[in-house]
Amino acid sequence: MAIHITDDTMTLKVGDRAVATTRFSQHAAANGNGAWIVSTKPARLFTRDQAITALTVAELGESGHPDSHPLVAALLGRVP
Repeated sequence: MAIHITDDTMTLKVGDRAVATTRFSQHAAANGNGAWIVSTKPARLFTRDQAITALTVAELGESGHPDSHPLVAALLGRVP
């Protein structure tokens, strides 16, 4: 597994298969700063750091870690 990051795209690949992608859109956010759009959550806008976290969570899911796993829960903000 590998996450490839450029200035305007990010891709999580498992072998030759793209599991999740993100792209930056300058016009996505009303504030004029743009936002990242993540393929696994297309209705939500992300900051760059949030987009990287979303790909990391997808990577952990591909590795077999459920949402209840402590690391996944922490990344999703579900730790009490």
